[in-house]
Amino acid sequence: MPSLYAVEQEKPMLSLSHHCADCMYSSVVIAGKFQCPPSIQGKTMGAALARAAQWTAAGYGTGTLEITPLNEALLNQIIKFAEDFSSRHPQEAVVVFKEPLEWKTQLGCSAFGEGYEIDGATVKSEAKDEDGQPLLLLTASNLRVRNFDQLSRLLQIAMEKKLKEAQACLEANRDPIVKILGPEYGTVEGEDKSMLHLLEKVKKGDDPETEKKMKIFILLHQLDMQLLNSSLKHISQDVRLSPAAVNNEVNLLKNFSGKGEDTVLESLEYTSDYTFSNGCRAPPWRQVHGEICYLIIKPHDTDPLCITCSTAGVFLNGGELKSKGDVDYERKSDIYKDIVTFLRERSPRFVENMAKQEYTFFKEPMYEKNYQRVEVVDAKVSGQSQNHYDYTEKNIHEKVKSSAAKSKSTDKKKLEPSMNWKNIGLSAARSKISDKSEEVSESSSETEEDEEQPVRHQEGNTDLPSEYWGIQKLAKYLKGGNPTATVIALCSMRDFNLTQETCQLAIRDIGCLEVLINLLDTEEIKCQIGSLKILKEISQNTLIRHAIADLGGLEIMVKILDSPDKDLKCLAAETIANVARFKRARRTVRLHGGIKRLVGLLECPSVRSTGLTPYQAKDTEIARCGALALWSCSKSTKNKEAIRKAGGIPLLAEWLKSSHISILTPVVGTLQECASEPSYRLAIRTEGMIENLVNNLSSEHEELQMHCASAIFKCAEDKETRDLVRLHGGLRPLSVLLGNSENKQLLAAVTGAIWKCAISGENVSKFHDYKVVEVLVGLLTDQPEEVLVNIIGALGECCQEPINRAIIRQCGGIPPLVKLLTGTNQALLVNVTKAVGACATEPENMMIIDRLDGVRLLWSLLKNPNPDVQASAAWAICPCIENAKDAGEMVRSFVGGLELIVNLLKSKNKEVLASVCAAITKIAKDEENLAVLTDHGVVPLLSKLANTNNDKLRCHLAEAISHCCMWGSNRVTFGESKAVAPLVRYLKSNDPLVHRATAQALYQLSEDPSNCITMHENGVVKLLLTMVGSTDETLQEAAAGCIANIRRLALATEKAKYG
Repeated sequence: MPSLYAVEQEKPMLSLSHHCADCMYSSVVIAGKFQCPPSIQGKTMGAALARAAQWTAAGYGTGTLEITPLNEALLNQIIKFAEDFSSRHPQEAVVVFKEPLEWKTQLGCSAFGEGYEIDGATVKSEAKDEDGQPLLLLTASNLRVRNFDQLSRLLQIAMEKKLKEAQACLEANRDPIVKILGPEYGTVEGEDKSMLHLLEKVKKGDDPETEKKMKIFILLHQLDMQLLNSSLKHISQDVRLSPAAVNNEVNLLKNFSGKGEDTVLESLEYTSDYTFSNGCRAPPWRQVHGEICYLIIKPHDTDPLCITCSTAGVFLNGGELKSKGDVDYERKSDIYKDIVTFLRERSPRFVENMAKQEYTFFKEPMYEKNYQRVEVVDAKVSGQSQNHYDYTEKNIHEKVKSSAAKSKSTDKKKLEPSMNWKNIGLSAARSKISDKSEEVSESSSETEEDEEQPVRHQEGNTDLPSEYWGIQKLAKYLKGGNPTATVIALCSMRDFNLTQETCQLAIRDIGCLEVLINLLDTEEIKCQIGSLKILKEISQNTLIRHAIADLGGLEIMVKILDSPDKDLKCLAAETIANVARFKRARRTVRLHGGIKRLVGLLECPSVRSTGLTPYQAKDTEIARCGALALWSCSKSTKNKEAIRKAGGIPLLAEWLKSSHISILTPVVGTLQECASEPSYRLAIRTEGMIENLVNNLSSEHEELQMHCASAIFKCAEDKETRDLVRLHGGLRPLSVLLGNSENKQLLAAVTGAIWKCAISGENVSKFHDYKVVEVLVGLLTDQPEEVLVNIIGALGECCQEPINRAIIRQCGGIPPLVKLLTGTNQALLVNVTKAVGACATEPENMMIIDRLDGVRLLWSLLKNPNPDVQASAAWAICPCIENAKDAGEMVRSFVGGLELIVNLLKSKNKEVLASVCAAITKIAKDEENLAVLTDHGVVPLLSKLANTNNDKLRCHLAEAISHCCMWGSNRVTFGESKAVAPLVRYLKSNDPLVHRATAQALYQLSEDPSNCITMHENGVVKLLLTMVGSTDETLQEAAAGCIANIRRLALATEKAKYG
């Protein structure tokens, strides 16, 4: 095994650090000098776990290798290396280790099969070394492995426990290289001569296995480098918290906390009032682990939470220790980037109340509308002439209005740049992050205030780049020249790299942006085109987009769409496409008639032409630019409706038949955005667009494939669309696209389309032919949550077919499904509970689920605050109880489980109530469990639900009542709780399943005379008589039995009355 120095380490809070070029890890300042950790000094190959890795000690326990996301990823790489070693390097795999790798295993003797000798609690491998010693020996829980061949086989045997086995092995063997190759290859201070030592042995030829050992040494070294690079990549992406950031967030949350209904929290308090000089409140011995402070948070809807704020993020700890007045430091949850993100996952009430606050938690303060951002220095102070920048506005600048007042004041001043360039080296990354945050909110409704504010850079005192001064020189000619000088200045400005944030913000800071926008409102075509070409480039920047919108640039661009000049229209539409990436800009485009004009750009006689004349090519380019702008605008609900009213759907349908990729991509992008609306889904189906979407799934362009799959994903909610996808041959290309697992956006769209298409049984049969289930199971690991939600959704639908449930088991899909039950993503939990429930209908699958403690995990999800998760978990529990070997005992083993499920009958959600009633029906089949349910008050709670009009709830409620009648005096209690009369009304429903369940419940209730009287008074006999003639035998018997009980009571009454 290689080094795990790459494994995530906890760094001291107080130490300064730098990155060493030799070891690639943060080093500590010691005695005023940068020094690498002792285990790294003089070490060229980081393969010694004993000294290279730092082992965390959580709480009061012993040192262990903590499973953090980074550590888990690195362990998985090590596992893959060891698993594949035997097949890739068969000669080296049989080389016997110098000493065995020895650790405490969780595997039992029953896990071992062919190739092993089992004698009681001892397991020996049939393979032995030259001395006749077994290469694998298990005694009790002590495991010894002596070569890579046995190590590979062991990891394959371990299956879902392989991660724990690898962790235990590395914890017990701190320097595995020494045990594998011998002490001469271990970590040493100073120069590492292990490679030279190997070469000498090869030269002497005294050891026949030296060449194999050398290859093992090189392979381990390569793996170590791979782990180091992987670790460095993770570490470089970390955003670490600071005491100041935590304190600011705590103070902000305290301002919105209290006892009121609309407060985000009840309270938020530190566990310690003492603050160290570095701003931390954690004790010094915890600060070395990166911990800053501990908080007790009381949300409105959950129990108090004790959390740890550390440099790595925020996580739930073990809570306060009453006996010791301290905190259990053990991490009990995932790590979140800040307190707000943590609370959003834990408390729905927090999210709900946070949305009501006028202050926005996640955004920068309101952006100032002074976009010029220049500092002016009085001319007298600077010693320059007052009229240094004086000019007379002529010709095209006569229309400049918005900045006229500014011009007069700043003409007499010297322009000084603002110092916004300190972090310009990070501009590219920051721009990407801001763009991504912009896109997250683009699909939201326009009824709220603008959610996005530009990110502003901190000012610094560093020198400005040369581009800044070059653009400032051009600004003079751009502002003060005649049309010819202005055009020349515009051309010169385009010579700069306008994709760089340096140049983009320079244009804004020195006041050129206002001039560029005012140039659009002139009659000089060349000036308008030059200005738009620059605006199109710089509007890729978030700050510039907001500035253009604030300065009225969008309104002018919308007017330009009516221009007869085709180049001008193209540029205006493309610039609108860039600017309209946030809500306020999209609303501006709509309110000024931009949607109708953009739709008009799609009208083109050469839609289906293949060989285009230059004139037709220009019309196609105009349509492409219009489609790009509509794509950006279509992310708002009201704009989708505006596009439809403007006649955009037929035009988009026509362009969808085009063979030009450049226009197909924005057209399909617009359609997939709009497909979230039912009116668009209907139009896409009726206009024959499904066939074109299916055809384009086979395109060579991944972006086009992604948008087509996404459109099918949204449209396949409707059965007719699912049938059309199948009829046009769309299921095969979707199955083929599953093979492109590297492109996660494409994979998310494709798996989503497969999920929705699989709702139809006919499609599931086709997917079975294309081996889709096997591929989906193989994709269950190492995927983003967005992809996992769709994969699990698709598996859940495919599981409706028994053969697919068997395939999932055979492909090893049940363990990863059960593991996902511990997640926090609500949509994922809904889908995974459905999939696990569907798998549980097979007894063999149920055995695996039970062994993995899956039923307990499902039961714990009943406590989830999301009603969709509660309902899905309750539905999944039903087949688990039905197919478990000893279901009654299993249910009783869940402490507080029956009380929890009874309390869910107080829910307001109809789906939760129906699913819980279904679960109670299964639980009540066991007499002991029914007695416990009765003690927890299940009868009055079921009775309260009787007055419902929901047929689904009626059906399962009647079944639950029927089974609960089997205990004690429950029949009498149902009658006293007024549950009988409403049940009689259920017989008037149009659902035959309701009839059957109700008749069975009434038959059970009719065993009590008082209930018979109530039924008779409510006219039950007439309703039941018609059902006695039903073709459903169960319904026949129940109806007849109920009538017989009523009749017997009547006869007994007459006999008693008249003798």
